[in-house]
Amino acid sequence: MDNGSESKREQFRRYLEKAGVLDTLTNVLVALYEETEKPNNALDFLKHHLGVAGVETADAETLSLGVSELQQKCDLLMEENKELRKRLLQYEPTPEDGAAE
Repeated sequence: MDNGSESKREQFRRYLEKAGVLDTLTNVLVALYEETEKPNNALDFLKHHLGVAGVETADAETLSLGVSELQQKCDLLMEENKELRKRLLQYEPTPEDGAAE
């Protein structure tokens, strides 16, 4: 029975190796090992370097909110620009008037 569990372990190890999981984990652990000042929370270090989805989701939400705010500002500025151009036309001669002089 021990032989069966060994083959399952070996299959699982090959699966992780083929998927690149072992290399990725090794690289992150080496990066942690090589840190001169070890972080207070090693798990957070690992999550950050692995690009954990939760962190990316929070970043994406923050960026999305930023984009929405900037879009609103842009819309307001475009409207203001349109209004100012309209007002400016009252004080500038049309090209036909300028050409006649």
